[in-house]
Amino acid sequence: MVWEDTDEIQVNYPGMFELMEDLKGMGESNCSWNRKALLHRDTMLAAAAVYREMYRNEDGSIPATYQIYHMIGWKYHDSQARPAERGSATVSFGELAKLNDVVSQGKKE
Repeated sequence: MVWEDTDEIQVNYPGMFELMEDLKGMGESNCSWNRKALLHRDTMLAAAAVYREMYRNEDGSIPATYQIYHMIGWKYHDSQARPAERGSATVSFGELAKLNDVVSQGKKE
């Protein structure tokens, strides 16, 4: 069994401006520290044309691929059992790989 904590999805947009609107909604609109304060309309239109030419699908849409990371946050609460102290394990995670062999041998018997 493989546990994955990321998903990759592809979303098709009618154009670059719709893609940029979604990116802005995700908080990804100001990633560069050394960017210019003003982006001219002509620059945006030229970028949209180049992006469409380079990446468009057969139906005219443009794809964007997103990686979604799944994480779990946990904070101790008095109603829960205390976690074991760090370094108190009696079995190495490396030994877990042998668990599949033990289980499969038990099924054969």
